[in-house]
Amino acid sequence: MSIFIATFIIIAVAVLGMAIGVIMGKPAIKGSCGGLNQVGLSGSCSGACSSEEKDICAKRKAELDKQNNE
Repeated sequence: MSIFIATFIIIAVAVLGMAIGVIMGKPAIKGSCGGLNQVGLSGSCSGACSSEEKDICAKRKAELDKQNNE
């Protein structure tokens, strides 16, 4: 039971720290434009990415598609 309580306290402190960081004006944690989309599994380059990142993502996807078709 003591391990559960210690784990809960550690996770609570981490979440509290992230919440305080967001409240103080730091940007929230966000994913990248790559991830699983770069290996062709799922996802898309929309939302959090700039137009430049979307262009890079589209070029990489086109290169992967070209390699897969060869």
